[in-house]
Amino acid sequence: MKILLIASAVLLFGCVGFAQSQPQLNLMPMPSSVQLGAGQLRIDRSFSATVTGSRDGRLERGVARFLRQLARETGIPISPNRDSGAKPTLTIHAAHEAQRVQQLGEDESYELVVGEAGATLNAPNTLGILHGLQTFLELVQVSPNGFAVPALTIKDQPRFPWRGLLIDVGRHFIPLDFLKRNVDGMEAVKMNVLHWHLYDHEGFRIESKKFPKLQEDGSDGQYYTQEQIREFVAYAYDRGIRVMPEFEMPGHSSSMFVGYPKLASGPGPYKLEPGGPPTAMDPTREDTYKFLEKFLDEMTKLFPDQYVHIGGDEVDPRPWNTNPKIQEFMHEHGMKDVKDLQAYFNQRVEKILSKQHKTMMGWDEVLHPELPKSIVVQSWRGAESLATAAQQGYNTILSFGYYLDLMWPASRHYAMDPISGAAAALSPEQKRRILGGEACMWGEWIVGENIDSRVWPRNAPIAERLWSPAEVQDPTSMYARMDDLSWKLQRLGLTHRSSFEMAMRRMAGTDDIESLETLADVVEPVKDYTRMDSLKTVWDFRAPLNRLVDFVPPESDEGRLFQEWVQTYIRSGYKDQASAEHIRSSLMEWRNNDAKLQPVLNRSFLTQELAPLSTDLAAMGSAGLSAMDCLEKSLPCTEQWRTQQLSVVEGVRKPKADLLLTVASPVQQLIEASAMADRR
Repeated sequence: MKILLIASAVLLFGCVGFAQSQPQLNLMPMPSSVQLGAGQLRIDRSFSATVTGSRDGRLERGVARFLRQLARETGIPISPNRDSGAKPTLTIHAAHEAQRVQQLGEDESYELVVGEAGATLNAPNTLGILHGLQTFLELVQVSPNGFAVPALTIKDQPRFPWRGLLIDVGRHFIPLDFLKRNVDGMEAVKMNVLHWHLYDHEGFRIESKKFPKLQEDGSDGQYYTQEQIREFVAYAYDRGIRVMPEFEMPGHSSSMFVGYPKLASGPGPYKLEPGGPPTAMDPTREDTYKFLEKFLDEMTKLFPDQYVHIGGDEVDPRPWNTNPKIQEFMHEHGMKDVKDLQAYFNQRVEKILSKQHKTMMGWDEVLHPELPKSIVVQSWRGAESLATAAQQGYNTILSFGYYLDLMWPASRHYAMDPISGAAAALSPEQKRRILGGEACMWGEWIVGENIDSRVWPRNAPIAERLWSPAEVQDPTSMYARMDDLSWKLQRLGLTHRSSFEMAMRRMAGTDDIESLETLADVVEPVKDYTRMDSLKTVWDFRAPLNRLVDFVPPESDEGRLFQEWVQTYIRSGYKDQASAEHIRSSLMEWRNNDAKLQPVLNRSFLTQELAPLSTDLAAMGSAGLSAMDCLEKSLPCTEQWRTQQLSVVEGVRKPKADLLLTVASPVQQLIEASAMADRR
């Protein structure tokens, strides 16, 4: 933790803003334009806000929520009712009321002006006001004289109109309270679409009154009632967030077949069990479309948003290829392959949604020349499919590169831009069809208890990529600002930090977790689909998620910062004493930790699998210290020693307990650098 605190301070005060010209402020996403003034606005008990111009219920509730958050952020009791004779600290003016149903492309701009005597927030409508209030909250900093906001002028608007987060509740049911606090986090980083993946093979999560067997037989009793859906949609709307449902079809939908097996292409029977047979809807039966018309009519009434996602990805062709009636249908209609059959299905569904005044959206597998240009294509397979869809006249959004469930570091998500790669070569008109992007949190390895730590704070850099100017791309600045935001999100109610400590106490069965924390601070979950691919049996969605891999942060701050110290030390020619001291301190702690941790690990069946990782960390500590001795004292390390230690590093790199030891690479760099010690 010492490394983290010192390095964070260096980053906060040492890095510069975007385009190397803007002041460094702890804002995420970074605004379009910031001009610093002189002085600051104090925040104390007399703080008040008044609304002028147009006003509506959402604006009033947003201001009240802002004042509560400001009080929580400062610890100062701030009354929502100011003295009518006093001048307000913050004057809020919206030119127009909000639309009753939030629309894609609404003006979300705002202007915030802060001076020593007061502040003004102006926007065309309530959406801009909500965004400006979040910016004001982020600007609040503690100073020797109290809490204050720097004097400045911010003019801000989003780069893309679609800035979303997908949450999958089909694999594991996520209670609404957990979803609501993630919506609060989305509001804080100015995201505006929650893409709700409502069912999959493992569970159907929404109440249907027309087809009650959907939730009765397909959910294990874990689903949202229609009343809860309406309440949640209203909750998100108040925070400037559209809720777009995904009703997956024709694949990823076997939970529907448990209660209504005639929808399926295969004979069944269907159960909510791991490793079921390949399934897909039967697109050749008219009864399928009669069912879908009634089902979608009921469902779309719960979601006011213009867009409805039909999924359409990863359709297993086997149920269609092995069904004689389906094959006969394809032959009669001149269909070359199952892609043509899926396009036929998608056309039928699009017509159903069009009659209900909805716009269809689907994953990039739905792309087909016969589909109308009104649909939106969501790319998850690569920037090429995004560019292809835009070239063919379709509006698109990008999710490739934004899959949070792959456990990538924030910097990797941050480097992915919707208009990059193949999309960079598009014409200006084609680029305008790229509406933005969505982060995706698929549900194989999440439950309510750990979802926050899987989404936050790494979702914030994605939000910045979709809001801020393209020139905002300095990862050093990003990490500094993300760390500051992370604590604010925790105070907002998210549990991405606190849940980790609680999980470790449960795993260890004791409050003595200091040595376990030392190990946990430098490990990360395996990346991509490695965890799923390494399973020796069928993935069981009912299995508990209570191992260290289920709670350790996807990116190790300690490991990343240790890597930075090592790089600084090597670049200095092994002369930078500050980095050398940090490196040595960490290596000694890791070398000595194993003796303290092994007895703790033996107490619990949940921690016994971590014993090899603890041994590996001690080995890295010892090897790193020996390398440092060579580098600092110019003592030759033998080639035999280096070869032996590099072989140890290779073994340490291999995943254990589905975890990766993040310090292997920087220790390897020290070992390799020791070859130069006797040449100086």
